Amino acid sequence: MSEDRTYPTAIGTSTAETIELLGHDLAGELLGQISFGELAYWLATKRRPSAGQLRVFEAVLVSLADHGYTPTAIAARMTYYSAPDSIQGAIAAGLLGGGSRFLGVTEDTGRFLAEHLAGLGDTSGYDEAAWDEAALGVVAAVKADGGKVPGLGHPVHKQGDPRTPVMFSIARESGVFGPHLALFEAIGRVHAEVLGRTLPLNGAGVAGAALADAGLPLRLLRGFALLARTAGLIGHLAEEQESPVGPDIYMEVDRHARYVPPEG
Repeated sequence: MSEDRTYPTAIGTSTAETIELLGHDLAGELLGQISFGELAYWLATKRRPSAGQLRVFEAVLVSLADHGYTPTAIAARMTYYSAPDSIQGAIAAGLLGGGSRFLGVTEDTGRFLAEHLAGLGDTSGYDEAAWDEAALGVVAAVKADGGKVPGLGHPVHKQGDPRTPVMFSIARESGVFGPHLALFEAIGRVHAEVLGRTLPLNGAGVAGAALADAGLPLRLLRGFALLARTAGLIGHLAEEQESPVGPDIYMEVDRHARYVPPEG
């Protein structure tokens, strides 16, 4: 192997005596000095967050940590029941379910809003009426294409997701309320005029808008949703160890399976 070959990284490295992370001595400068949320933001962006960005980022992580017996939690619990020797497999099983219906909506919404904001040009002078007009155009275009607005609607919180107004408030208080949240909020106000029905702005969607306004990379937004949900899955697995439901879920489905002959 050539001695000239190198593999550059700005993340970290180590020697026999030290561990360096983001240009700092891990043991001497970071341990006990920064929160895990700040480190996660720093690792993803290569810059330290402002106080407002960090508050919004950590609020998003809390908001996405758990949502009860979602498919991701059930998958983790069932995998643990099948392979209790593989905690990593159970966590991975839960994370693999983060897609367009659960968790992945965070990134889908952030990308959707960024795409439409790019077509609006300079929005720095927009007032509420201007945002509403822009949102009407966005929703009308999506409807004409036969698509759906990500982040709009929720299978449980049909009258309003309790996380959404709180996240809007935190972002405003923290000075991180930007164009992504403004457009998303406006979509919440006007979509019924186009769609003919009122749907709630869901927590995963507002999380995507908030992360985008907090300066996180759009292509990593799903990763942050998974980071948050990892904590929730660990909680579910801890509970599964003490009060397992996996065996009951398995038996419920297995004992009520109904054979249907294949057609033809």
